[in-house]
Amino acid sequence: MGPYRTAVISLACILAVAIGLATCGGSANNSTAGNDPARIQHIIFIIKENRTFDTYFAGFPGADGATTGTTSTGQTVPLAAMPDCYQTNLCNGWACAMQSLDHGKMDGFDLATGNLDAYARMAEADIPGYWAYARRFVLSDRYFSSVHGPSFPNHLFSVAAQSGGAIDNMSGSTGGVGCDGNPSGTVSVMDANGNVTPQSPCFNFKTLPDVLEQAGISWKYYGIGGGVLSTIGHIYNSPLFQQRFADPSQFVADAAAGNLPAVSWLLPPEGMGEHPPESACHGENWTVENLNAIMQGPNWNSSAVFVAWDDFGGLYDHVAPPRIDQLGLGARSPLLIISSFAKRGYISHTVYEQSSILKFIERRYHLAPLTPRDAGANDMLDSFDFSQAPQPPLILSPRQCPAEPPGIAMPHAYTAFDND
Repeated sequence: MGPYRTAVISLACILAVAIGLATCGGSANNSTAGNDPARIQHIIFIIKENRTFDTYFAGFPGADGATTGTTSTGQTVPLAAMPDCYQTNLCNGWACAMQSLDHGKMDGFDLATGNLDAYARMAEADIPGYWAYARRFVLSDRYFSSVHGPSFPNHLFSVAAQSGGAIDNMSGSTGGVGCDGNPSGTVSVMDANGNVTPQSPCFNFKTLPDVLEQAGISWKYYGIGGGVLSTIGHIYNSPLFQQRFADPSQFVADAAAGNLPAVSWLLPPEGMGEHPPESACHGENWTVENLNAIMQGPNWNSSAVFVAWDDFGGLYDHVAPPRIDQLGLGARSPLLIISSFAKRGYISHTVYEQSSILKFIERRYHLAPLTPRDAGANDMLDSFDFSQAPQPPLILSPRQCPAEPPGIAMPHAYTAFDND
């Protein structure tokens, strides 16, 4: 079944849930009904920053990648070689995303940036670790961000299968009130009629951590400042914010000791997210270190790891995202699925988004969906074979990285208050 038909079926399911109809039949998930994920005891969602599929995997064998791009004038241009620290001023906000995608024509990236800086890619030699994981485990070439736009709304989807209507990062230092009750910036929120208003960045919708907590399923969020969950009021203002949160530096020790919870979110620390101009090499080394800790620890044969990039970062990709609702889907990003039960050397062409990872967790633990998005998402079981002999670990060594340009200004680690 092709990815676009899968997307249409998912949309039908979403509409059915939204209007209270009977459960949608004929889902792509039916083909994996016998592929039971019960052997997975630890699910880890690693969220990197601001890259597209074509940026990282344009030339990967068997995947749908492009090494050229189309501009607003109809010109075909090669995707230029991207240096390790890509110093350029790309726009990935809601308006720029809509302009770049141009109603699925994928030809407005030069308009959003005012130049051809978005048309760039890396080769295997630039990110050999990620290519090694893709060759051994699963690479998805149909993983899309949940929202047209930047990190904040997409990170909300990573924990809740919704953004509360948020479509952009927060802006300004006053005018709104954060969950701590102090003056804060505001975030643009779109209502069901498409009206956009600035609102305070503190939400109270249900999240997957809420559901896991209620079900007695262990979880932990490894992220500086609590990441996006610091904008969920009932979590931020509860004891959970101290009990279930940790600095990302704690993850390696927990993985090595076999102390991982059932579900983990792991966000990179400062300089390791790969958000341009951050070094892709240093970011990959950080990912390798954390994956090595999982693979060399006692939880490897019961773990599933999803390494995803949260949004397109203003960079070019040639695949038009399916339209699911007024917020998305957004532009295509890379996704690696790493597990002893991942299909070996498999390229998944099934449409996934952040909500699909939540759907996998819900499928594994028999949890009800949070929203129409995760209800209609594909559950990712096409990328696993739980009847196969467990794959051995793939232990990689960190690389010597290119020297960083002098005076480069690195973005800080992702927090809920990112403005780029």
